[in-house]
Amino acid sequence: MLHDRLLVELDRDAGERRSSGGIVIPATAAMGARRLQWSRVIAVGPHARAVEVGDRVLFDPEDKSEVEVQGDVYLVMRERDVHAVAAERLEAGSTGLYL
Repeated sequence: MLHDRLLVELDRDAGERRSSGGIVIPATAAMGARRLQWSRVIAVGPHARAVEVGDRVLFDPEDKSEVEVQGDVYLVMRERDVHAVAAERLEAGSTGLYL
């Protein structure tokens, strides 16, 4: 990856969801508001500062560029398009989220 670009893998479970009451919501259901999505980072460019490989990032799926590598579909985005980072590398007692 070059500059501040991130390569993230698509979540396989991003289709069908369940509400808190147990109702199944199909992937084709229209949402009133735009919904952000979590994905795991596969590769980072040398100028990415807050994100590392293995982190989970929250982003807007409308602002994405898909790429296929050896039959698998990934997304390429800039670090500035990430809304939040969930990292396991932080010390105990912290939330692990940068908002």
